[in-house]
Amino acid sequence: MRVLLIGGGGREHALALGLAADPAVDHLIAAPGNPGIAAVAELRPVEVTDPAAVAALAVETGADLVVVGPEAPLVAGVADAVRAKGIACFGPSGAAAVLEGSKAFAKDVMDAAGVPTARSRTIEQAGTPVGTALAAQALDEFGAPYVVKNDGLAAGKGVVVTDDRDAALTHATACGRVVVEEYLAGPEVSLFVVTDGETALPLLPAQDFKRVGDGDAGPNTGGMGAYAPLPWLPEGTVDEVMSTVVEPTLAELRRRGTPFSGLLYVGLAITAQGPRVIEFNVRFGDPETQVVLALLETPLAGLLHAAATGTLAGHPPLRWRPGAAVTVVVAAAGYPGTVRGGDVITGAERPGVVHAGTARRAADDALVSAGGRVLSATGLGADLGAAREAAYALVDGIGLAGSHHRRDIAEAAAAGHISPPR
Repeated sequence: MRVLLIGGGGREHALALGLAADPAVDHLIAAPGNPGIAAVAELRPVEVTDPAAVAALAVETGADLVVVGPEAPLVAGVADAVRAKGIACFGPSGAAAVLEGSKAFAKDVMDAAGVPTARSRTIEQAGTPVGTALAAQALDEFGAPYVVKNDGLAAGKGVVVTDDRDAALTHATACGRVVVEEYLAGPEVSLFVVTDGETALPLLPAQDFKRVGDGDAGPNTGGMGAYAPLPWLPEGTVDEVMSTVVEPTLAELRRRGTPFSGLLYVGLAITAQGPRVIEFNVRFGDPETQVVLALLETPLAGLLHAAATGTLAGHPPLRWRPGAAVTVVVAAAGYPGTVRGGDVITGAERPGVVHAGTARRAADDALVSAGGRVLSATGLGADLGAAREAAYALVDGIGLAGSHHRRDIAEAAAAGHISPPR
């Protein structure tokens, strides 16, 4: 199998490692890729949000399967263009990808499907006087903590959760179209579901850490770390989510004529009333992908190909490695604000280190920082404690001036200090 992977971040490096390890893959191409991915794949340039360019590259490289990593190309219709060339593609159509491209659309689908989620209000033009008044009314209706979501794609940073009403209203008015919703109390879970539109297979649940600082301090980020499995998650939770969230959502999308094939990311809060959906994404999450794929024993390319070709019902049950995985993100100076780039990186070539925002300096080919979240380090162990030790040992071997990372990833779970509300 020749596989073309679209994207160049940490999620794509983790996918590349999984795809390259599949014996069925004899050639892996990544576009545009990154310096870490270059160790396991041929790199090709492409404008990832240009459907025609991606489809042409798939034809040129003789790809048997195209795997689209980021959300922006999916919303742009890249999967549609690839499939129009007769090539299998893992990723939803542009119409189905609106599930992530618009928070308001996702809420509409959930309401129609009877999916348990937070109560919400959509404000069309929050920046106008009327819209501002409606946003303020919604904030007062749901109360603190205030949750305000930019309706469109925002690279994981369009959501504000705060006790500061003024900050919440400011975010709403800056976004234009927004969704204001009630806060869901309880630990969060990321559940990835591989689906061909009919059959759906859940992967191992994970938990990520959105705030930049230890103890969940500071602003939201794209994610500062993750771990799996979740020893505190009540037994039967995944089955419940599949029956009350995933299956109704897929059925509703089929009813609308926009069947969903690819990776459905279900972001959940485990509340006292049970699992409630916080958000849907239409692709693998970063950094949860790093821990989930590190524990997946089933060959990745075969699984994704089955979803892309509508044959998932005949796929063998998934196999998982024993133990646990912990990922810690190393971020550049200034992240998640104004980021400093161009700093030399050392210690990034070891197994377990995934590249996200890295580049090669033209003058001397040195590896340098080129993004906010620069690297992530994934450790494996017999339990979360051992996996944490392995992850932080990798982090401590990375040199990057001005970088920062959280020291508490999976700490509470490893100590048995997390429990869902009752």
